[in-house]
Parts: sequence; C-alpha cells; structure tokens
Amino acid sequence: MGWPWVPAFNSEPNYLIDFVMRSTADHPFAFAAVLAGSTALAFGPWLVRLSGVGAVAAGFWRLALALPFLFAIAAATRQPVHWPGRRLSLIVAAAAFFFATDLAAWHVGIHMTKLGNATLFGNVSSFAFAAWGLWLSRSLPSRTQGLALGLAAVGAALLMGSSFELSPRNFTGDLLALFAGLLYTGYLIAVQHGRGSLKPMPLLFLSSAFGAAMLLPLSLAFGEQVIPADWTYVFLLALGSQVIGQGLLVYGIGHVPPMIVGLALLTQPAISAFVGWVAYGETLSPVDWLGAVAIGTALVLVRLPERGLRKVAVQTS
Repeated sequence: MGWPWVPAFNSEPNYLIDFVMRSTADHPFAFAAVLAGSTALAFGPWLVRLSGVGAVAAGFWRLALALPFLFAIAAATRQPVHWPGRRLSLIVAAAAFFFATDLAAWHVGIHMTKLGNATLFGNVSSFAFAAWGLWLSRSLPSRTQGLALGLAAVGAALLMGSSFELSPRNFTGDLLALFAGLLYTGYLIAVQHGRGSLKPMPLLFLSSAFGAAMLLPLSLAFGEQVIPADWTYVFLLALGSQVIGQGLLVYGIGHVPPMIVGLALLTQPAISAFVGWVAYGETLSPVDWLGAVAIGTALVLVRLPERGLRKVAVQTS
C-alpha cells in the first residue's frame, strides 16, 4: 500500500518491546487505528457483492464517492490538493491506471471466488513489492524473506488447487484476485515515485480521481449497471474502504512495528472468510485452512525487520 515511513529496528531482542511501549505512549491510538482500518477494509468484498451494480462500476463508486471526503481531509491536514507538474502528472496517471485496473480485476474476482480467497490473494502485493525492493537494491532475499516467499507459493497452490476442484469459476476468481494484487504492486511503485514530490493526501486524491475517470467508461463499455437502486452499499464501500480503511492505516502504520502491522492485517482475510461463511455459506476445507495459514504466516514474515540483505554480485562489463 505505498507504505508510509516505517521505523527501522536494531538487533537487540528487547527493542521491539521498547518500541511498542514508546509508540503506545506517543501515539496511543496507532495500533487501534491499524486494527480498525484493517477491519473496515475486510468488509469491502462483501460490500462489493451487495452494491447492486457491476463489478467495475463498484470500483468507480468506491473512488468517486470518496473524493469529497479525501479533499476535506487533505485541506484539514494542510496538504491542499493542487495540479502537479508534467512529470508528476504522468506518475499520478500511472498510479491511477494500476489502481483502477486492480479494482476492476479484484471486484470481478470477488464475485467468482470465496471472500476469504479474494482477500488473501489481493494481499500478494506485499510479496511483489518486497521483491521489487530487492531487485532495486540488487539484493538476494534473506532467509526470512525466502521462507515467506516459499510459504506464500505453497499456500497459493493449496488454495487454488482447492478452488479448481470446487469449480473452474472459483479458480478463475482466484487468478483474477492474484492478478489484482500484482496490479496493486504497480500502484505502489508509482506512488513510491510520487511521494518524494507530492504529499500523501493530494496524491491519493488525484490518483482516485483519475482512477474513477478510467473506470466509468470501462464499466459502460462492459454494459454493466452503473446506477444502484440503493445507494447505501456503494456509499459504505467508499467510506469504509477508501476513506476510513485507508486513512486509518496511513495514520497507524507509521507508528506501529511492521510485525504488529502484519498480524493486524491478518484480520482482513479472517473477517472476510467469516462474512463469506455467514452470508453465503462459504466454508473452508482443511486444505483451504492450511493454505490460508501458510499465506498468513508469510504475510507476517515478509513484514519483519531485517538485519541486512546480501548483495548480489554484479559482474563488470
């Protein structure tokens, strides 16, 4: 998620405890914000199904209805929205493209697979963005990162295999959710390039506005229903996911250790799976649980602080 600044850790075993205590004292609501933001985002897939509009149209309303709130938050935090220069405009357009296509693919996948699966595979961006960082630094994965990637691959294979046995439709939904996670990685990379010159709230507002402008014609081209019969669910989707969920995470992540963030974010697939079970009778088989635990463990490991990375040997030409 274009993660905000996260403090680095030294190697003393008591440092994490000390940091948590200091963070709790300085920012007493930080952990609660991460947990609440993660919970709000977990209900997103269910609201997409309840929205009463097409999958792509739901993405459009998520972004469009959030714009007034994001504009107000930007003004309140003294980060006024302004038109960037030509270079930044290209970065914002790229971020919007990846964000819009991520939402389109993910929302279609939500309608085809289990809610828990859609949420888990949507988090593949954690691994892909970490891999991007390793590539930029010309570094090899540490043992922890390698273990995380291996667990994620095993977990994905187990979940997808179970979905394929259930139906090809579920398997296709898994693939779309996985593809959406990769597209979100493109969004993170674009945001990373823009954050140095543009503050977070204007960047989020502009990328949301550009993204909404891209999703509306795509939804119309697909012949989807765009106007909902009941505006409740699209409004809750925009407010819960784009404003409250993202906003609380942006605030909390900067003040909470990455391992705690990883554990808190695991509430998303757990809550989504529970909602899928209650609302749609979507049960998880033992293989599903094993795959979910593998991916959940990997999500925690990939956010653990590292003591150092091994550099890749580069041959001179």
